[in-house]
Amino acid sequence: MGIDIWRELARNQTLWISLSAWAVAQLIKIIIEFIHTKKFNKALLVSSGGMPSSHSALVMAMVVSVGYADGFDSPVFGLALIMCFIVMYDAAGVRRAAGNQAAAINILFHNMENSGIKLDKNLKELLGHSPLEVVAGAVLGIVIAFIGHNVIY
Repeated sequence: MGIDIWRELARNQTLWISLSAWAVAQLIKIIIEFIHTKKFNKALLVSSGGMPSSHSALVMAMVVSVGYADGFDSPVFGLALIMCFIVMYDAAGVRRAAGNQAAAINILFHNMENSGIKLDKNLKELLGHSPLEVVAGAVLGIVIAFIGHNVIY
C-alpha cells in the first residue's frame, strides 16, 4: 500500500508542475539578483519576497493544472482559484505590510544601537511582494502549467 502512494505522487502532474513553477520563480530571483549585484546568492533559492512571486507562480500553476485535469468548470478548479486569490492577496497585502513594519522596526533598532543598546539581529524585511511581482508570478505559473500540460505531459 505504501508503494502505491509514492507512485501516485510521482505521477501527480499538478503537483510537479506547481513545484516546477515555484522552482523556476526562485531561480529567476537568483538570476535577477546576480544581474544587479554580480554575486550569486543561493539563499534566494528558499527565500520569500522578490521578483517574481514564487508563491503566486506555485498557486497559479496549481489552478491551471487543476483546470486541465478536472475541467475549468469543476468545483475543484473553483476551490483552487479561490485559494490562489487568497495566497496572492496575502503576498501583496498582509506579508508586504509586515515587511514594511519590519523595516520601520529595524530603523528603531539601529537608532537604539547608536545609543549603546545592543540587539541580536534585524528583522527580515523582504516578506511580501509588490502587485507587479505577484502578477509576474501568476503569469509565470500560467506559462509553466501550459507548457507542462501541452508540451511535457
